[in-house]
Amino acid sequence: MVRTTPVDGLSDEEIREILTKYRKIALVGASPKPERDSNQVMRYLLEKGYEVYPVNPRYGEILGRKCYPSALDIPDEVEIVDLFVRPEFTMDYVEQAIKKGAKIVWFQFGTFSEEAFRKAKEAGLIAAAHRCIKQEHERLFAEEF
Repeated sequence: MVRTTPVDGLSDEEIREILTKYRKIALVGASPKPERDSNQVMRYLLEKGYEVYPVNPRYGEILGRKCYPSALDIPDEVEIVDLFVRPEFTMDYVEQAIKKGAKIVWFQFGTFSEEAFRKAKEAGLIAAAHRCIKQEHERLFAEEF
């Protein structure tokens, strides 16, 4: 069973602060297919003014943005690594987030790995889990639309 309740212990105020303070996002598992959640989330974040770097070695470009094979290939600073990959692949991207100097690892629904979550926390990163970054933004900033 996939757990869908946040296990990260983060308050609404902390999520709001994350989404206000950190604006550079590596979106791992990005897809050019409009029906995919990763594409819809990326489109939303771009519309809200975030700098989004799609990460997927299978594509050269998504939504007009250069796509990178890994978070480590992004030439700019990355603050949030947003995961849209199966749980068995999250550890690799948590390790990339640590090496890249990211501040946040965001485990979207269905991506949670206890081991990867623990590694991110032990490395000093904030880890958000069992949350959708788009849904959280919509919920917490609804009055500002």
